[in-house]
Amino acid sequence: MFDESWVGRRSETITRSWSSKDALLYALAVGAGQGHPLEELEFTTENSEAKPQKVLPTFANVALSGGLIPLPDGVDLSKMLHAEQGFIIDDALPVEGEVTTSSAIAGVYDKGSGTLVEVESEARDDTGRLLSVVRSAMFFRGSGGWGGSRGPASEWEKPAGKPDHQVTYRTRTDQALLYRLTGDRNPLHTDPSFASRGGFPRPILHGMCAYGFTGRALLHAAANSEPKRFRAMQGRFTKPILPGESLTVSMWIDGTVVRFQTTDAAGAPVIDQGTATIV
Repeated sequence: MFDESWVGRRSETITRSWSSKDALLYALAVGAGQGHPLEELEFTTENSEAKPQKVLPTFANVALSGGLIPLPDGVDLSKMLHAEQGFIIDDALPVEGEVTTSSAIAGVYDKGSGTLVEVESEARDDTGRLLSVVRSAMFFRGSGGWGGSRGPASEWEKPAGKPDHQVTYRTRTDQALLYRLTGDRNPLHTDPSFASRGGFPRPILHGMCAYGFTGRALLHAAANSEPKRFRAMQGRFTKPILPGESLTVSMWIDGTVVRFQTTDAAGAPVIDQGTATIV
């Protein structure tokens, strides 16, 4: 299984490309146009008059992520949960493009009840210029207790005051079927038998789908719907949600720093300790 010797292991360098259609599909998969089909046309269409296509910033997690790093023998993927996700980009993403990317394991931490594995991916253009850094953390339940470091403690604190913005979206009951078309075919989100082995009553929604809904809320409320202003986002997944549930994103703005928290209909955090950079 995992231990600290895995830190530094790298994937192969791969080339990733995306098209206008890929960006449009991603936008639909994270709810763009869902409530009002004639809104967000710059993200859901490529030929609307006076609305040139734009790309949702959170698409960086799909288009710019690095290659896969082989997992140790014996890892049960039904016990794997997406724990954290973050990205940094230097500008708005183009409608289509190509990059070279690679990934490395940046940290392996013993959390007692499981192991947290942090992966960092870098994407570069054809000149070698760094365009983005994508960071992910996966939690492997039941694999902890091997005596490793627990890792650094978070310094994030929820602001005490009323949120500056609050946005609520409802996901669709078939949301996971849409989101899987962006590339994440993990059967945990579609196969009842697989989900049951993981301890869930039925397939859960992709954490990255909820992350995309959250990013849309941040973009429209805090960045005036301008992707070029959206430079970074980081959040911790704290509770699975089921397709069809609603998500409420609360935001506290302090200059270019936006702290956020996404909750379900009962008020329980789904994405916590969130921070975005809006310039």
